[in-house]
Amino acid sequence: MIVTTTLEIPDATLWVAGEPVSGTGKSFELKDPASGETLSFYHCAAPGQVQRAVDAAQQAFVGWQYVDALHRSAILYAVSESILNQCEELAQIESLTAGKPIRDSRIEAKKCAEMFAHYASVPGQIFGQTIPLARPWFAFTERVPLGVVALFTPWNAPLFTACWNTAAALACGNTVVLKPSEYTPHSSLALVRIMEEAGVPPGVVNVVVGDGPETGSALVTASGVSKVAFIGSVPVGRSVAAGAASVGVPSVLELGGKSANIVFADADLEVAARGAVTGLYSNNGQSCTAASRLLVQEDVFGEFVERVSSLVGLLRVGLPMDDETELGPINNRRQLERIQESVSAGIGSGAVVHERRDVDPALPEGGFWVMPTILGVDDEENPILTKEIFGPVLAVSGFTSESEAVSQANRTGFGLAGAVWTGSTERAIRVSRQLRAGTVWINSYKTLSVAVPFGGFGLSGWGRSSGPDVISEYTHSRAVWLTEEKYLGTFPSSHTAND
Repeated sequence: MIVTTTLEIPDATLWVAGEPVSGTGKSFELKDPASGETLSFYHCAAPGQVQRAVDAAQQAFVGWQYVDALHRSAILYAVSESILNQCEELAQIESLTAGKPIRDSRIEAKKCAEMFAHYASVPGQIFGQTIPLARPWFAFTERVPLGVVALFTPWNAPLFTACWNTAAALACGNTVVLKPSEYTPHSSLALVRIMEEAGVPPGVVNVVVGDGPETGSALVTASGVSKVAFIGSVPVGRSVAAGAASVGVPSVLELGGKSANIVFADADLEVAARGAVTGLYSNNGQSCTAASRLLVQEDVFGEFVERVSSLVGLLRVGLPMDDETELGPINNRRQLERIQESVSAGIGSGAVVHERRDVDPALPEGGFWVMPTILGVDDEENPILTKEIFGPVLAVSGFTSESEAVSQANRTGFGLAGAVWTGSTERAIRVSRQLRAGTVWINSYKTLSVAVPFGGFGLSGWGRSSGPDVISEYTHSRAVWLTEEKYLGTFPSSHTAND
């Protein structure tokens, strides 16, 4: 069933201090991923407008940092409820602009409500420590918010990532300037409106829209930004980190991946095959954690690849607003062309095609369509194995021993995620401990929660954007020294507790 909607995609604006503001930078044409037709035009935020958004966040921080934990929690709970009540609108915006199947967008919108509900409990759990020292000294620490956090989110999951990072930053007492991808600004703009209606004070969350060279670069180096959190590609992430470091600002980066999905012969092959398909093809392979490398033990290689190919052949590629669609279009033309070039290069370098359908002629001709593909690859230098494709392209390789599987899995500069499928608990633990990855699933794939730390090794970035570690990412530790009153003024200023 095709979902009917009266929703229109307006020209995107900035959102600064509780008000929509038209951009004054260069114009950007937003395309419908399913048809290639123009959805809307908008003007990017010019550098001066970006600075005004940061200034608004700084002004709002003066009050927001002192909102007590109970009150801040209540506001975040209210945001969660408001998102839940407006899930359908958010899901439709996401599907129309990102090309995501509507059933997936609905699930992600509900997950966003869960994120804010989770982080509503965090303000009351931000603790310092007391430190025992020799008399007359007494010291304690407290965690204090950073200030203004600049958040950069990608086009593959704009609403999900906006909530993932924004909720954490707000829970820790920071204010935010959010820059969504130039391809998908609308769900972030809808989100900030919902947040303010739920009680988040104006200026606490601001949105600047635009591309990287104009708007993004200005935000990275804007005066008043205390930290940058970026989700996106490795090249852009490196540029963002370098720009932030040039002005003395730290960053947390969640970048790409080339995750290995390891299937041993003793695994439940039916369950593992479904997991392999879900692990890569959900969101059409446009996921940093995508299980893009499938490593299968030689004893079951042929059987398992056949199972996976059969399941992939049944996947329904269709319009985002169709309830039956499992894979929508690629988000934008530039990414479509990159995927096509990568597949051609991989086949040209010797990859064997196991599954590759022609685009269904019933689909809109101008849409950004890529059909699910499976390529068998033996050459470890083949670009299909070394390059993040960020599309529905699965690379399949065989292995004989456990040590060979680990070696193949770790033969990459990325280190975001991976999985082990086996009937042996001992092997699962043994192999997972050897994988260079920030997240490892055992007999499952792609389950995520903001309650659990998430981040990568190597090219996949640094820092953790969720779980208990996130408090350290979004707060400073401040030390406070006290002394007994009778000793005040009796020591020179250079005296220390160790003297």
